Amino acid sequence: MAIATDNRTAAQDGFAGSIASLFAGFREHMERRKLFRATLRELNALSNRELADLGLNRSMIRRIAYQAAYEA
Repeated sequence: MAIATDNRTAAQDGFAGSIASLFAGFREHMERRKLFRATLRELNALSNRELADLGLNRSMIRRIAYQAAYEA
């Protein structure tokens, strides 16, 4: 069985590859931002009691949302 791979980089593809890479990076950023905002919204919707049951404080919500989106 033969497997073909494409090992070109953005520099090898020229200007079109650079633009495609730029849009791919932007798309990934927007998807991560969307996850961050959704996580933030869901955690902020919880009561203090529910957060305490999870072992969280309100001051931890932004850090946890950031970790979920950007460090996962």
